[in-house]
Amino acid sequence: MTNDLLPLRVIPLGGLGEIGRNMMLYEYGDDMIAVDVGVMFPDAEHLGVDLIIPDITYVKENIHRLRAIFLTHGHEDHIGGVPFLLHEVSAPIYCLKLTRGLVQVKLKEHHLADAEIQVVEAGDVVDAGVFSVEFFSVSHSIPDSAGLIIDTPLGAIVHTGDFKIDHTPLMGQHTDLARLADVGEDGALLLCADSTYAEIEGFTPSEQRVAETLDRVIGDAEGRVIVTTFASLISRVQAVIDAAVKHDRRIFVTGRSMVNNVNMARDLGYLKVPGNMLMSVNQQRDYPSHKQIVICTGSQGEPTSALTRMANGSHQQISIIEGDTVILSSSPVPGNEKFVYKNIDLLMEAGAKVIYNRLADVHVHGHAAREELKIIHRLVRPKYFVPIHGEYRHLVLHRELAMLLGMPAENAFVLTDGDVLELTEDGGEVVEQVSADYVYVDGLGIGDVDDFVLRDRQHLANDGMLVFVAAIDRHNGKLARPPEVMSHGFVGPDEEPALLDGVRGMVTDVLGGENRATDWRALHETLKDDVAEYLYRKTHRRPLVIPVMLEM
Repeated sequence: MTNDLLPLRVIPLGGLGEIGRNMMLYEYGDDMIAVDVGVMFPDAEHLGVDLIIPDITYVKENIHRLRAIFLTHGHEDHIGGVPFLLHEVSAPIYCLKLTRGLVQVKLKEHHLADAEIQVVEAGDVVDAGVFSVEFFSVSHSIPDSAGLIIDTPLGAIVHTGDFKIDHTPLMGQHTDLARLADVGEDGALLLCADSTYAEIEGFTPSEQRVAETLDRVIGDAEGRVIVTTFASLISRVQAVIDAAVKHDRRIFVTGRSMVNNVNMARDLGYLKVPGNMLMSVNQQRDYPSHKQIVICTGSQGEPTSALTRMANGSHQQISIIEGDTVILSSSPVPGNEKFVYKNIDLLMEAGAKVIYNRLADVHVHGHAAREELKIIHRLVRPKYFVPIHGEYRHLVLHRELAMLLGMPAENAFVLTDGDVLELTEDGGEVVEQVSADYVYVDGLGIGDVDDFVLRDRQHLANDGMLVFVAAIDRHNGKLARPPEVMSHGFVGPDEEPALLDGVRGMVTDVLGGENRATDWRALHETLKDDVAEYLYRKTHRRPLVIPVMLEM
């Protein structure tokens, strides 16, 4: 190699130090590629937020350099942000067939159905500027999962995507260890590997174990069986279909995303469904309940999901009855535990038997545990290492694992979102930071909710609000009429009248004098602070105080 080689830049925009929102940029000279554009689901502190997506400010500022976008697989945390990206930028997108199908379902919902996505197969190579990107097969909890081997002038990058080493995958897709061994013959420049399960010893169990458990539970059930899982877990849906065939049951699918994904996967040939297996709404209504299996959304306790509506009695077609068996073929995403277990309680109160991951092997993760990670490191033999996909402790533990296997400490980097890592023949360092803030999707708004809005929402949720309206005569600066004071979610009806009278009196005293100051901004803030202090003194609560001053 010569000394005129440029540095390779590695820029995570999401997915490092968090679960979800995965997006990675690789840059060399004037060329840039993106790997995955995912979403993260909000937790309790993100009041009213629907989704959290990557900040693509840096991509938009360098759009002339973006050569292509590569998607590793079809889970929301890797493809959910694609529609939002395509509203802002345009670039070729490459992925495997099922991933394209799942993306197209989302693009249709966002009225972007005409966006062109190129289908590739494992082993295909795509040229994108100076980069040559090869897809290689990996085993994960969804078919058509892939990792990437990215050739650069400095050497090869291996980007694993989400993966595990499953020797008995349900739909036949193995992690291509032989291809990784080929790359490792010369040693890769950089390994960026999934860290989600880096704190778990041993090996991740096979998906086959879940299929066997589902078969047993469905075979033992005397009444109707209801199964909920992620809508993108096509292999899990196939396991339920296979059990239905074996035990002479028919299937009813409910929940918008589940219906869309099942139809798409069936059309593409990924789901093998006998012709009379799926029931319509009318067929389900008249079919014996003990011969039914319902597949639905709601594994995370989402408020509007099918299972949540069943649990609270508001689903249009399904009412929980004594003898139902409900299987939650999932594990709660951190932050969703309360909602999941609330649904379990309601389902049990309604008479259902509920099977979840703490009681039986009805779910396994799709991520490599420590022994599997060791295999990848030893095969790839990278010069540099960046752990990806995981909370901060996962990244740190994965780095320590790499060092245990002989990686020099100065060549293993724990990055956070927005770090710009430059790698050369001689070493690597973080040279700058780019914007990688959370971008909140709230209804139709994208990015118009920020941390200040969330702080106010939290304030409202904790202590309520109080609003006072003062109408000022523009000619003499005096009150045109008595102030109006209203509160919501602050105090009960017994306390409210006296407090509102007190606030009304305060505002009148301040604004009712003869010589009024004309610095309305300062007066506005002073009144706000005085009212807030008065309310805290009386109640030891801090409602959101909103002064409204009108000139008349």
